[in-house]
Amino acid sequence: MTTNGDKQTTSHAATGGRRLVLVTGPSGAGRSTAVNVLEDLGYEVIDNLPLSLLPRLLEGAPLPRPLALGIDVRNRDFSTIGLIDVMDDLTSRAGLDVELLYLDCSADVLLRRYSETRRRHPMAPAESPVQGIEREFDLLGPIRARANILIDTTDLTPHDLRSEIEGWFDTTVTQKLAVSVQSFSYKRGVPRGVDMIFDCRFLRNPYWSEELRALNGLDVAVADYIADDKRFTDFYIQVENLLHLLLPAFAEEGKAHLSIAFGCTGGQHRSVAVAEKLANALAASGWQVSIRHRELERRGGGSSASGGRTGE
Repeated sequence: MTTNGDKQTTSHAATGGRRLVLVTGPSGAGRSTAVNVLEDLGYEVIDNLPLSLLPRLLEGAPLPRPLALGIDVRNRDFSTIGLIDVMDDLTSRAGLDVELLYLDCSADVLLRRYSETRRRHPMAPAESPVQGIEREFDLLGPIRARANILIDTTDLTPHDLRSEIEGWFDTTVTQKLAVSVQSFSYKRGVPRGVDMIFDCRFLRNPYWSEELRALNGLDVAVADYIADDKRFTDFYIQVENLLHLLLPAFAEEGKAHLSIAFGCTGGQHRSVAVAEKLANALAASGWQVSIRHRELERRGGGSSASGGRTGE
């Protein structure tokens, strides 16, 4: 799942400046994968460059390609204040478009990844990875708050992450507003970084129908059952009309991505059906849409984050 938080991300094409992407995030969240994808997309990639050398790097002749820099706590002179100072300096320079890409992940998933690989955490080489993860979260908190683009990799496979990176940074396609639609369960918590959330728990629940309980919102019978709720039509029309009003305005302002989420109790029926209906409607209207169903993916029965719809 992706977001640009409360910040507006201006497209490189719109400003015409040299593009510089700083890639960071907690260890194990996917930074290495991200910089590899950027390199595949044609970016000049430098990983673990000392912060003190970054201004000097940009004093030379402009590079023919956009530049991506991987930064983590193992950088020789890394510090929270140091990175923020560098960002402030870079963003003040004319002709340079600076974006901070932050790869985030939940602590329990990071711990699982370290347990699977048996690697030591760089912030706790002689201790449990739990201590290292906590220290790194504290260290990176102010930097996370400054991110232009935040991608939560908690539920993403490497393939899903690649698709997210390509959607944001592929320089070979004309950049346009990308819309992601997802469903989720309130039992597992609200997804982080979503721009708009709609609660579907007021709609009648197929879970209480023995014939529909084992099905999900991708099944026609479930979608029809939900649509028969007398409150559904007014709710859905209002949501779709709202998006048709807002999307052109966001695109005109240069917003690169909008994330929309629908939640219900279990993330299996109502939220899935409504998310599917909206994603198809937006794609039919010409928007670039990706859809994923968080809870269905966990059970092996849903769309992945890379599953896209487009009206082109």
